[in-house]
Amino acid sequence: MTTPVLLAVLALVLTGPAPALLARSDWPYRVPRAAVILWQAIALAAVLAALGAGIALSYSIAGRPGEPRFDPSSVRDLVAAAILAMVALVVVRLLWAIGRVAVGTRARRKRHRDLVDVLATPDGLIPGLRVLAEETPLAYCLPALRGARVVVSVGALDRLDDSELKAVLAHEQAHLRARHDLVLEEFTALHHAFPRWVRSDVALEQARTLVELLADDDARRRNGPRPLARALVALAGAPAPEAALAAAKSATVLRVQRLAGPAANESTLSAITYAAAAALLILPTITIAAPIVKAIVDAVS
Repeated sequence: MTTPVLLAVLALVLTGPAPALLARSDWPYRVPRAAVILWQAIALAAVLAALGAGIALSYSIAGRPGEPRFDPSSVRDLVAAAILAMVALVVVRLLWAIGRVAVGTRARRKRHRDLVDVLATPDGLIPGLRVLAEETPLAYCLPALRGARVVVSVGALDRLDDSELKAVLAHEQAHLRARHDLVLEEFTALHHAFPRWVRSDVALEQARTLVELLADDDARRRNGPRPLARALVALAGAPAPEAALAAAKSATVLRVQRLAGPAANESTLSAITYAAAAALLILPTITIAAPIVKAIVDAVS
């Protein structure tokens, strides 16, 4: 019974204390790419550990080698089957959440993209750029496999000078090239897969901030930090559609402060973060595989 208990404890730690502690730390903002991978590993490892705890517990309760694999008259085997059924239910709920988020997000983006194409004016500055005749300052992108859009309003053009506009457009194009929307879809799906009394907003909010930092870093390399920092201040508080990625949608103060400092070279910290992410995934994966392999060996022998 040691394995299921350890996996259950790991799942609880990865869904509670670990995300809370990581969210209060500043160092992930120095290595946003590695930090995104770490957050993904924490979320996936929590799911794997929870599933692994159920599988391991079911296997430990079920009949031993030489005994029938399943005996309906055995309370022990019925309990083991019920646990496996709950594990299957969790997997189905997760897959349903992934599909629902993916379909819903793409449908909202398509409706908004069609509306933008009707109301906005194409601009030849970059492919897919549309200018809305709206005095509210807006700057956001609508990712898609084909037909992605970058949208700015007349109000944003009035507030931004040429260098600031180039920085904002570079930021939005970075989102589109890297498909940061897919990263956020993953976290959104995991968020909705858990019941309300279990789920936490921490991982999703951190993912939103980190993808903005990644786009900031790309725009910074292309245009320098100052134009982007000024643009973020000018666009602070600007609204954005739910399915869009917007330059000034979140963590504006943090991002401006980060742009005010020198670009950091944190290769060692990145390597440690990647290693931690890999370790988090390997541990529950091996533990889940162990009872399955053992069952196969028992069946063969």
